[in-house]
Amino acid sequence: MKSKPSTTSTETNQDAFTLEDLSYDLPEELIAQEPLAVRHESRLLVLDRANSEIHHCRFADIANYLNPGDLLVVNDTKVLPARLLAKRQSGGEVRIQLIKPCTRSKHLWEAMGMPLRRIKPGEHLRIETPEESGDRQLNEQTREILIEDIIEDADGYKRLIINFLSNENMRSILTTAGHAPLPPYIRRELGPKDHDLDEKRKEDLSRYQTIFAKAPGAVAAPTAGLHFSDAVFDSLKGKGVNVEHITLHVGAGTFKPITSTIEEHSVEAESYSIGKDTASRINEVKANGKRVIAVGTTSMRALESSVENGTIQPCQNRETNLFIKPGHQFKIVDSMVTNFHLSGSSLLVLVATFAGKERILKAYQEAIAQKYRFYSYGDAMLII
Repeated sequence: MKSKPSTTSTETNQDAFTLEDLSYDLPEELIAQEPLAVRHESRLLVLDRANSEIHHCRFADIANYLNPGDLLVVNDTKVLPARLLAKRQSGGEVRIQLIKPCTRSKHLWEAMGMPLRRIKPGEHLRIETPEESGDRQLNEQTREILIEDIIEDADGYKRLIINFLSNENMRSILTTAGHAPLPPYIRRELGPKDHDLDEKRKEDLSRYQTIFAKAPGAVAAPTAGLHFSDAVFDSLKGKGVNVEHITLHVGAGTFKPITSTIEEHSVEAESYSIGKDTASRINEVKANGKRVIAVGTTSMRALESSVENGTIQPCQNRETNLFIKPGHQFKIVDSMVTNFHLSGSSLLVLVATFAGKERILKAYQEAIAQKYRFYSYGDAMLII
């Protein structure tokens, strides 16, 4: 199926909406708990903004909806094993989610922790890291981290400053005991003692990662990219569809719920980089009237943040806190690949702003009726 020519990139679907307008009921069984065995066998819902039509296919067939000369932009950030299970001297467990390194030291990290009730600055926590011997039996080696400080973020949430004491200790802990920072709706037991759990830990570290990930720094996956396989890239190349890489290190703020209104909500800043050659090729595609297709909300935010005077500007480690909501004028992105997002989330606000509230709600209801798999390990949507 050949899609229609691209409309102007500044076209928007600016029907106003509130957070309540984006609320929907999702049966719990549609929340994907595991990735599919083959990445590209996920389902793909294609939403055409020109006529509000919906098509159903497999992700492996995505090239059928793209045209020669179109450009896919993927986020090549690499997810860190950023979730840890620590123990206090009393034996109580503390679940830690790393957020971002502190600029003054590579082994100082800002983190969320639970529970925080009795934790004090200066306290040492123990992390039991599984060490595999030749017979594949797990032995335990205890490593320590220090609670350097407890701070409060702009929204009033308490954050830990974790001191790993040395870069070597940090690498060992993350490598042997770090878990994939899966969102809370994917249920996993943490703990190094059971060999089966350690195998599951390693499986999630592999599958909660795109095949093109290369720049370490994310504490959440750019999940729209999880569906791509070598076979899909081969089909895109055969169709004459090009692919460019950018980097945005996804932060834990991607899971931050909207607790007020859309207008009052803010998103946490994330670091992104766009190479000079990549920026030139994106600008060339736009000049030739072809489509730029953002793979995921993270690629969308990076691209829309980097536009100056109508063109993409290269950058290195620039920060963006762009919250795409009604009123945003899309300057570069014509189409996007995305997953199905949580009800009332900032990510759903983004896609509803891009595609139009009514179209997105219709597509989500159709996906629920057709029993699509939702959220990080779920199925995908292509908005053209």
